[in-house]
Amino acid sequence: MLKKVRILWVDDEIDLLRPHILFLEDKGYELSTASNGGDAIDEVRNSAYDLIFLDENMPGLSGLETLTKIKEIGPDIPVVMITKSEAEDMMDAAIGSQISDYLIKPVNPNQILLSIKKNIDNKKLITTKTTSDYQSQFGNIGMQISAAAAFSDWSEIYKKLVFWELELDKSQDSSMNEVFLMQKNEADIEFGKYIKKNYIDWLKPDCETRPLLSPNVIKSAVLPELKKSGQTVFILIDNLRFDQWRVIQPIIKDYYQVEDEKTYCSILPTSTQYARNAIFAGLMPLAIQELYPNLWLNDDDEGSKNDYEEQLLNNQLQRFGIKAKVYFEKIFSSRTGDKVIDNLNNILQNDFVVLVYNFVDILSHANTDMEMIKELASNDSAYRSLTLSWFQHSHLMELFRELSNRNIKIILTTDHGTIRVNKPIKVVGDKSTSKNLRYKLGKNLSYNLRDVFEISKPEKAYLPKTTLSSKYIFALNTDFFAYPNNYNYYVNYYVNTYQHGGISMEEMILPLVTLQSKQF
Repeated sequence: MLKKVRILWVDDEIDLLRPHILFLEDKGYELSTASNGGDAIDEVRNSAYDLIFLDENMPGLSGLETLTKIKEIGPDIPVVMITKSEAEDMMDAAIGSQISDYLIKPVNPNQILLSIKKNIDNKKLITTKTTSDYQSQFGNIGMQISAAAAFSDWSEIYKKLVFWELELDKSQDSSMNEVFLMQKNEADIEFGKYIKKNYIDWLKPDCETRPLLSPNVIKSAVLPELKKSGQTVFILIDNLRFDQWRVIQPIIKDYYQVEDEKTYCSILPTSTQYARNAIFAGLMPLAIQELYPNLWLNDDDEGSKNDYEEQLLNNQLQRFGIKAKVYFEKIFSSRTGDKVIDNLNNILQNDFVVLVYNFVDILSHANTDMEMIKELASNDSAYRSLTLSWFQHSHLMELFRELSNRNIKIILTTDHGTIRVNKPIKVVGDKSTSKNLRYKLGKNLSYNLRDVFEISKPEKAYLPKTTLSSKYIFALNTDFFAYPNNYNYYVNYYVNTYQHGGISMEEMILPLVTLQSKQF
């Protein structure tokens, strides 16, 4: 049976519209109502709607003000504006805010004008409105950056920046993109200072300001759902940034609504070896090494550094007294993707299904190694576009469609993000120094202290060390480490590639999302 189309009708005189509502319900539509902008925003935040009718002339929050808030929560929800106003500037403002239609009480020829504006001037009006709106928010975001004092502040700043970045992607004003990138770079610089000042304190046992970190993701977000519902699917997309989550979210929304969306902070280094092992173990890397020495490999050890995640996960569940049948699979290729889809009914006989998808991480590495991928992902907008294209045609999307027919919640997250690097920082190390471009672990490192975040005593950050004198350094913002030997070749090869392991909003502020099928 097809799901009914859900409509929210917002009007301060909603009781007078009862005949219209009864008519639509008689036609098979599902109607909810709100009599003011505040209630409408709460409805959109708490429920999934396919269409919204929105009155412009309401006391309190106006229709346009309500529309702005609705678009922040659900940017893909179609909104039809209903108004008595025939002013052309009102039409321009509404179209610029990306409404889907515009109705004037009563119906009159101005609707034809509106239709022309929508179909001919749509992109121009959106560009003008987006540019104007971002300009008005530029100063406010700048003040938020200056005043940020907690991880939650930085999370909100990053979400706002992602929102405007995606809006500006639709715009035809390239000059405003340059302004935005300057502000985003400023935010990353200040975020780096914040991490340098607070990261070690977060790891102290008595810290009360610690954000949710990698080792607590499963304990905090997954186990409560598993205990409550008895069955949970946990999907980890390796190397997925928050902006990439935002571009795939509209594709998922046809099948799932977001029940909860939060962010968490990746531990350092923001690399698969450290961050993902910490998620599945529920422990910091040093604790993994001490408790399970046979399951941890250091940077200079041979072999894959993430071969034991299933064992680490089972150990974590055992520590918390969770007795659940677990299915664990890493999807690196079409073959393993097919395996999951073909055996889904058997897989769902387990209580806890854990799936790790590696495509985005493969894409970021290919951006370094393959000239064609460098061309295809020449900037963040193109990188997001490649991610979206993959997801639309992926086994993961097919899995979402299959799971939407079952009353099983999905918890979706990632282990770390990535950042496009463009500024080389000279560092000198011996042959045993780790190879990552965004962090270095070694015993004889030479560098400018002002350029890095130095952890000279790894045990304070609960990080393993390979020698008594080992230390870690982390690159900030868009920096990457380069050796003086063959410097120019090294820089030219890695500049404008996507790297991870260091400190940036893109690498550290990560999505943690609970999804519920719209059918349930």
